[in-house]
Amino acid sequence: MIDLRSDTVTRPCEAMRAAMATAPVNDDVIDVDPTVDRLQRMIAERLGKEAAMFMPSGTMTNQVAVRLHCRPGDELLCEAGCHIYNYEQGGFAQLSGIVAQPVPGQNSVLKLGQLEGLIKPDNEHAVRTRLVCLENTHNRGGGRILPYEHVESICNWAHEHDLVTHLDGARLFNSVVASVISADEWASGFDTISICFSKGLGAPVGSALVGSKDMIHDMRRHRKLFGGGMRQSGIIAAGAVYALENNIDRLELDHHAAQTIAHAVSQCDNLSLEPEQVDTNIVIFRIHSDQVSASDFCERLYEQGVWMLPFSNVHVRACTHLNVSMDDCLHAGQILQQTAEQIRTESPITRGS
Repeated sequence: MIDLRSDTVTRPCEAMRAAMATAPVNDDVIDVDPTVDRLQRMIAERLGKEAAMFMPSGTMTNQVAVRLHCRPGDELLCEAGCHIYNYEQGGFAQLSGIVAQPVPGQNSVLKLGQLEGLIKPDNEHAVRTRLVCLENTHNRGGGRILPYEHVESICNWAHEHDLVTHLDGARLFNSVVASVISADEWASGFDTISICFSKGLGAPVGSALVGSKDMIHDMRRHRKLFGGGMRQSGIIAAGAVYALENNIDRLELDHHAAQTIAHAVSQCDNLSLEPEQVDTNIVIFRIHSDQVSASDFCERLYEQGVWMLPFSNVHVRACTHLNVSMDDCLHAGQILQQTAEQIRTESPITRGS
């Protein structure tokens, strides 16, 4: 089975498993786990920040960041399609009493002009606008890399207006590799950054929240509250250390493989890339058919050995990663084209909005 559902389906290689099996550990709740400590220092240094905190998931790092920066009744500004707003159960509201103001980006990209004028006035009738959140790469935007100049201008504007900034950088290293802009440059305008180790980097578990040393005390408190305090967590942190040391540069292979899938889609009259531009390892395409849904299309692919993810009723997502080769993706592209041709003969092409 060629599994293109997500880059979270990766499995640790034997060398990563060996590193995990031999990692020195301690109780990271009542003391310091040495491997966790090593990982935290590594990722903070790579992002040009002072400190980091290891947590079980990217949802937790994002929600701890929101709670760190805001108090109940505050507001965050974000792009309407971002992960924090769409895929975390509104945790900012449920867990921390925060309001979100989503702003639809242009092809998932926010520009400064869209945010200017959105800061609430300081009076008793309004929430307090406090936080700006961006996502890079943008998942629902098809792995889109945010233009650096927009990121820089938004972060500068936010700080000029006494707002804080958070980056959901779950796939930030995909941006680093594809843009040739370093991780610390991407991180420079943000007060906190969330980094996921279990996506393209290939570790089995974990994310880190990166920021300043004076945030660590409260990060740790919030992590404990959300159930993220872990004991001998160096076992899983070792997988993340291995990923940072070995799996960043190879992300370029995933990007090339995604272009293979994108090319196959572009050859089908009844499929279209949305967005047309594929920046990294995510390909999203639309099915133009009256009778075949995205779920139907994925079921047909699955029957032929290719696993993709229905992303809406009419959209499908394919995500390349270290456990699928270029040959796998070439084969998947051929099956995708054959399946598209089958449904083309069954139903008329429809290109509605």
